Amino acid sequence: MRPQKLSAQSIQSELAKLSGWSLRDDGEAILKTFKFRNFIEAFGFMTRSALHAEKLDHHPEWFNVYSKVDVTLSTHDAGGLTELDFKLAQLMDSVAA
Repeated sequence: MRPQKLSAQSIQSELAKLSGWSLRDDGEAILKTFKFRNFIEAFGFMTRSALHAEKLDHHPEWFNVYSKVDVTLSTHDAGGLTELDFKLAQLMDSVAA
């Protein structure tokens, strides 16, 4: 079953539960930059996050340069944000903590 796109009201409600995440200008994705002490910590974060993403069968768009990881979450099959995006965001936050 395809994930269902969330309403604007649901997106705002879910976003309020997260720390440091923002809504992309078009309202179709959430974004966050994670900063670490060095490349090894950033890569470790990506590795642990990848395991969670694989279990959810929901994969982030991300970009890594040295100690920084820029993450964009959106559900392409639904054409915007779904519960999966917010679940993965929470898991990524817990991994980074």
